[in-house]
Amino acid sequence: MPYLFTSESVSEGHPDKVADQISDAILDEYLRQDPASKVACETLVTTDFALVAGEIKSKAHVDAEPIIRDVIRRIGYNKPEYLFNADTCEVMNRLHEQSPDINQGVERAKDEEQGAGDQGMMFGYATKETENYMPLALDLSHRLLRELSAIRNEGKEMTYLRPDAKSQVTIRYADDNTPEAIETIVVSTQHDDFDTDEAKMLAVISEDIKNILIPRVKAQLSADVQALFTADIIHHINPTGKFVIGGPHGDSGLTGRKIIVDTYGGKGAHGGGAFSGKDSSKVDRSAAYATRHIAKNLVAAGVADQVLVQVAYAIGVAQPVGVFVTTYGTTKATGANGQKLTDGQIAEKVQRLFDLRPYAIVQRLGLRNPIFAESAAYGHMGRQPGSKQVQNLDGTIRTVETFTWEKLDYVDKIKAEFGL
Repeated sequence: MPYLFTSESVSEGHPDKVADQISDAILDEYLRQDPASKVACETLVTTDFALVAGEIKSKAHVDAEPIIRDVIRRIGYNKPEYLFNADTCEVMNRLHEQSPDINQGVERAKDEEQGAGDQGMMFGYATKETENYMPLALDLSHRLLRELSAIRNEGKEMTYLRPDAKSQVTIRYADDNTPEAIETIVVSTQHDDFDTDEAKMLAVISEDIKNILIPRVKAQLSADVQALFTADIIHHINPTGKFVIGGPHGDSGLTGRKIIVDTYGGKGAHGGGAFSGKDSSKVDRSAAYATRHIAKNLVAAGVADQVLVQVAYAIGVAQPVGVFVTTYGTTKATGANGQKLTDGQIAEKVQRLFDLRPYAIVQRLGLRNPIFAESAAYGHMGRQPGSKQVQNLDGTIRTVETFTWEKLDYVDKIKAEFGL
C-alpha cells in the first residue's frame, strides 16, 4: 500500500536560522584568524535584540558586534517595520574562555591523538532517490525556499516578500519505496501588508507561489522529478491567512533548533547534536559530516541504494567506541561466496577505509578552514562542493574547499574494497 513521507525546510530569515548564521559567522572569523580556535557560540535573537554566548579558546581577536549586524543585514532585516533591524537592534556579547576541564580532554601532545570534544553518537545518511543523494521531500523543501529567497533578492517579482518563510513537501511512495507523486506542498512566507483586504492579499500570494515560484523550481529538476508535479497536488499557501509579523519579532530564535532541517528531514536518524557555532573538535559536527561523506560515497559506489552510518565517541578518547551501518536491506555488494554482505561486514570495511579519529576527520575534510557560514541555512548536507577565497591576517589570499563532506572522492576506493 502506498505511504506518505514529509519533510520541511525554513528560510535564512527564520529566527532559528538567523541565530545559526550568526553563530557560524563568528566561528568562521575565529578560524580565519586562528585555525586552531576552539569555539562554541550560541545565539539568541528576539525583537530588536541579539545575544551571543559561549566558550572560546583562541589567539584571535574578534569583534562580534559588526559580524552580527552584517549577518542580519545580509539576510534582509534592514527596515524599521520588521522590528528586527541590523542597524538598530541591541547586541549583547557574552562569549568567554573555554573550560580547561574540557580542553584537557581534547588537546594532546600529538595532534593525531586528539580526543573527541564530547561523548555522543552521530549519523550520516544517503539515498539514491535524488542526484545529490538526499531524501526527495527535503531536497524539494530546500529548493522551494532557496528560490523564494532568490526572487526576494532579485526584487522584480513578488516584491512584497519578507525574509521569514517555511516550506513542507509530502511525497507519496509506492510499495517498492519509489516516489509516485507529490501529495502536498506547504509554503508560508512573511510578506508586506500590501492590501487592506486580507483575502485579496492571500489570493495574490497563493497565485504567485503556484505560477512563479513552483515553475522556477520545477525548471531546475530532472524530467522524472518534474513528472511528480501532478494536477492533484494539494497546496497550502500561508494557511493561517496573514503573515506580516515574522522573523525574530514574531518568534524568538536560538542556535541549533533546526537539526532535522539541517540534516535529512527525518529520514535516517539523528544523534541530537546541533552543528552551528561549533568548531570541528566538537564531533557533533565533524563526525556528522564524516558519516554523511561515508554514506554518500557508499551509495554512489553501488554498495547499497540507501545507507545509514552511525559513529559514537567518549569525551577525550580518539578512537570511536562504535561504528554501525545499516542498508535497510538494499545491499548490492557481495562477498567471495556470492552472498550479499551483511551490514556488519560493510561496517568492518568502512572502518578499514575511513579513519574516524577526530583529527583524521578534520584533516580529511579540511575542517579548520572558515567554511561554515555557507552551511548555516538550507541544510548542511546535499550541497555542492566548491571553493572560496579567504583573506589571511597578512593580507594574502588563500583558496579553501567548501562542503568537502559532499565530495565523491572515495568511490573508487570503495569499489576496490568491495570488488564492485
